[in-house]
Amino acid sequence: MKNKIVIFFISIFFFTLFSFVQEFDNYKIKGKINLIRVDDFLTLRAQVLNHELFFIDDLNYNFVVLQKNSLGKLSKKSESNDFSLKPKEEKQLATIKLNLKENEELKVYLFIKHKNKLVARDTLFLLQRGKGEVEKEVNEKQFLIRGMVIDGSLTKIGRDYHDFFYKEYVVTGRNYPFIVKIIEKPAMGRNSILSIEVDRKKIHEFFARPQEDYLKSNVVTAMRKLRVYSQERKTTFQNKI
Repeated sequence: MKNKIVIFFISIFFFTLFSFVQEFDNYKIKGKINLIRVDDFLTLRAQVLNHELFFIDDLNYNFVVLQKNSLGKLSKKSESNDFSLKPKEEKQLATIKLNLKENEELKVYLFIKHKNKLVARDTLFLLQRGKGEVEKEVNEKQFLIRGMVIDGSLTKIGRDYHDFFYKEYVVTGRNYPFIVKIIEKPAMGRNSILSIEVDRKKIHEFFARPQEDYLKSNVVTAMRKLRVYSQERKTTFQNKI
């Protein structure tokens, strides 16, 4: 009889735990990009709303603004940070202000993750035509993750590598349909390791060094490996279809 009671108690415990995990894995969080315009000056705000009745921790956001001028030159502004949400809480995550001139394009992305899993997102695409603007819904394949490079550097060397990488990426005009992450992690002593990751897979990794030629050579290597990965990814996707 005691054994039956113990087994029954354990069954209830695991069922309760499993139910909670399932509920938490499917919680409702809404990310929203709000736009305020005064003439040619824009204020972009990243906001999030927790629809759930419980506290949510281990959240992270990436708020990225890509602006293309009339000559085709790209510039980027971004903010990223960790945060948490109280039950039913609405929170402003970040604010970016800029000036949008005639014949300029603006692509705005908000990604919200929980433990590195995407749980909410919002996008905005603006095209300035004369005194007016055209706002378009963003096609995911065309704009949402195409050509996106996220900077996860920690040091000046890491930021220099990101700049070299991003310039080369823009020049090639490939705009791969996946997010490229540049991650920097501390190593032994005062060293660090830089890695290029896609779809949670490590494409290229090397020790960070300040020499410009060394960093640029690793940009070339990373670009070559990205081309190979992109082709393999495309082939795998076509085979599944």
